[in-house]
This record gives sequence, C-alpha cells and structure tokens, in this order.
Amino acid sequence: MEFDISWILLGFPAAFVLGWLASRFDLRQIRRENRSAPKAYFKGLNFLLNEQQDKAIDAFIEAVQNDPDTAELHFALGNLFRRRGEYSRAVRVHEHLLQRADIGKAERDRAQHALALDFLKAGLLDRAEDALARLDDTPYENEARLSRLAIYERAHDWPQAVQIARQMQSNGQGDYSVRIAHYLCEQAVAQQAQGKLDAARALLHEAQSEAPRAPRPRIELAQLQHKHGEPASALSTLLELAAVSPSSVPLVAPLMVELAKTDDRKAEVRNLLRANYASDPSLDVMQSLVQMDELGMVPAAIPPLGREWYIEHLAHEPSLVAAGRWLAEETLSHEEHHPAIQRALDTAVKPLTRYRCAACGFEARQHFWQCPGCQSWDSYPPRRVEEQ
Repeated sequence: MEFDISWILLGFPAAFVLGWLASRFDLRQIRRENRSAPKAYFKGLNFLLNEQQDKAIDAFIEAVQNDPDTAELHFALGNLFRRRGEYSRAVRVHEHLLQRADIGKAERDRAQHALALDFLKAGLLDRAEDALARLDDTPYENEARLSRLAIYERAHDWPQAVQIARQMQSNGQGDYSVRIAHYLCEQAVAQQAQGKLDAARALLHEAQSEAPRAPRPRIELAQLQHKHGEPASALSTLLELAAVSPSSVPLVAPLMVELAKTDDRKAEVRNLLRANYASDPSLDVMQSLVQMDELGMVPAAIPPLGREWYIEHLAHEPSLVAAGRWLAEETLSHEEHHPAIQRALDTAVKPLTRYRCAACGFEARQHFWQCPGCQSWDSYPPRRVEEQ
C-alpha cells in the first residue's frame, strides 16, 4: 500500500487550527480567573485603607476562593483576623498554609512565625512557646527568642529565662548580663522564701559574677544577711555596693544606719553617707544623716548637724519634702494651728516621695526592679519623684 503524502499536507493546517483554538480557550480562561482574583484583592485593599475591616475580610475570602493557591492572600487574611481578635480563624488560616506541600521554605517559616503571633495574641503561651521554638535556624530566630523570653518572664519561669537570655547573648543579640542577674535574684528570693538559704546565697553570688556592677545582687544579699543575724557581713556587702554603684546608695541608706547601730563602723558609715550626699544630694541619704546625728552616732570631734541638714538641703534644692520635715519639729507663733498645717503639708508631699517608672510613669511607694505596669527592668530611678 502506497503512503499518500497529501494526508500529511492536509493534517498540518488542521492541527494548527485545533492548537490555536485550544490556546485561545486556555488564554480566555486564565484571563477570566486573573481578572476575578485581582479585582477581589484590590477591593479588599481599598476596604482596608478605609478601615472597613469587615468588608475587607469578605473581599479577601472571595479572593482566596478564586485563587486558593496564592499564599499572599492567606497571609493578608490571617493578619486581618488577628488584628480583629479572631485568633482561632487566624490560626486556621496559618495552619492551612503550613499543611500545604507546594510552598517554599521562606513562606513556611513566615507561616510558622505568623502562627506563633496568633497564639501569643490569644494568650495561649504554651502553644506560642512551642511554635516559637520551631523558628530556630530561621530568619525569625532572634525575634522568636525575644518573644520566648517575654513568655518566661510572664510565667516567672526564671531558669528558662536565664537559659534563653544566655543563648541570645552568646549569639550576639545584645548584653543580657544585668537581665540575667535579675533572673537569678528572682530565683534567690523564691529559694529564701522556702527556707533554702544556701541555695539563695549561691544564686546571689552567681548574679554578682554575672553583672559585677549591678546593685540588686548585693542589696538582696545584704537584706538576707541582715534578716538572718549577720549584721557585720550585711554592712560589708553594702559598703562594697557603695564602691561599685554609688547612685544606688539612697536605696540602702536607712539599712546602713540600722546596721551601723550594732557595729563599730559608725564613723565609716557616716563619712560614706556624707561623701555620697556631697557628690549627689539625695533625700534618703539626707534623712539617714539626720537620723545618725539625732541618735548620737557621730564621732566626738564632729559637731552633729541634726535637723540643720534640712536647711542645708534647702539651700541647694527647693524641696517641699525637706521643708515639711523641718517644720514638723518647729514651734510656730500660732502653735495651735501647727497640726492642721502639718497634715496639709504631709498630704501635699506624699506624692513627691513616691518612685516613678521612667518608661511608663507608673508610680509606687516602694522601689521596684521590674515595673508592675510596663514590665520594664531597672526603669525605676533610685530617687523619689521630687528629685527627678
């Protein structure tokens, strides 16, 4: 049977026409899909810019339905759910992304990070910790460790906080030595409350080694020594503190006076307080000097100033607190009005004797190492509101 070449010649045009028709059909389909997805996407963006989040979510859901394989639409939708507080829906979106096999490592890491943020915002700290731990060796590693550190602080899991802070420091994310010292001090306080004094001392000495110039480890150690009948050791610890951190002396000046009552280093303590006050006048140091003079804790060769310290302070600082304390012991020409005047002064100066957080402005009657309001560390200056 002979092969007729004319069939081949007739087949070429037919194949060309069929191919052209198929391509036109595919192109029309692609154009139709591409028109519908961007239209819904841009509509969602428009709603978002106009702060119409409900309508934006509806538009993005429509866009995802039209193009379920687009990861960016899922991220936009998940972030919107999180911002609205719909954390369970945000979690479902990001978990769906993680279950897909067609996304690359970069998008998978991004989805894992978004999922961790969902759990954090929802307050599911255990699940957030697990999600953040999966971000090691990813571009989000440093941010994830910071978030884990915040979780451990909120949970008062101080050993874990020490561990993660040391990892961050060894990786060059900053100097966390003072923060680590705080964590060790927190553990020491807990050990002391349980009667485990040796463990508490060991932690405080470790904290001193971690941050030699940080004031808290020595202050905590001196308080522990004082509480358990070691006044000489406690005073020595505070004298060391004054050498490495003179600015923190106002926090411990009253305790130094208390310890000096039963020690033969009264003159040393008074000279230290006087030198500290001369270099940087402080209400607490001044009051401690007044107390020492009134108790006769002054060498015989030195005339005590007593309440004249208030006048000396007023000569340099316009202090309502110092003026009120001086007037408390003065005799007025109308002495019958003195109690009422003194009560008014005491009420007026009470807010001035508080401590104030430099980060958020939270005020308290006592000094805190970590602000109860904003959770910042070392944000309370060792001085009263009037002195700031």
